[in-house]
Amino acid sequence: MSSWVADGWLADGWLAGAAVSSDFFRDRSGGGCIQENKLFCPDWAINNLDRYSDPTLQHLVLVVSAVAAGFVIAFSLAVLAHRHRFLSSPFLAATGVLYTIPSISFFFLLLPITGRGAVTAIIALTAFTLQIIFRNMTTGLRNVPPEVTEAARGVGLTATQVLWKVEIPLAMPEIIAGLRIATVSTVALATLAVFANGGGLGAEIVTGSNITFKTGIIIAGSIAILMAIVFDALLLLTGRLLAPWKRVAL
Repeated sequence: MSSWVADGWLADGWLAGAAVSSDFFRDRSGGGCIQENKLFCPDWAINNLDRYSDPTLQHLVLVVSAVAAGFVIAFSLAVLAHRHRFLSSPFLAATGVLYTIPSISFFFLLLPITGRGAVTAIIALTAFTLQIIFRNMTTGLRNVPPEVTEAARGVGLTATQVLWKVEIPLAMPEIIAGLRIATVSTVALATLAVFANGGGLGAEIVTGSNITFKTGIIIAGSIAILMAIVFDALLLLTGRLLAPWKRVAL
């Protein structure tokens, strides 16, 4: 795998900005980490932590863009399916098909159409969020008690007002739960954007792949894990603020 990446992709510029120079692994031998077979080299980590700032920002852009786009699309589909129930199954099947496509294969399928770069990565990542967000939204809207919506209509609210003022607020716990799952999974999947030259922490994971030196992989992986935890905590807090009556459910 490593020789294929080095001889093929890197030579063709597919991983521009993530290419391994001749000094890459030699620079990582300082402090005797490789000779002592250490799993983690603190000295190198401290001296090279700044190299992860740009990939981290790129990763944030990929995740936020994909989840935001996925939310808008899934929300529109869920509202449409809620008003026309016969559309629910086709939408669920379509998003399910997209979700089951192997992630790397999806990137490769898009390359001839959208080319290499962040756009290709965001399109693929967006597609993977649709099934999760759509399913949770439709479940939340469907679980709104019928007597509540009937009472809202009884006081003179229109269908649109019932949706925005009654159904969506009551469905908020399920909506936030779907966003949490989609966001955390997107943080992980975004590391594969490197195969579409989309940037992110995946570039550092690929260039840090070495049998004897794991520090780069550990740092990039730890940043991704921390990012997922922070996103999940922020969404959890948002859910509690938007639906304080269902804090236990969140």
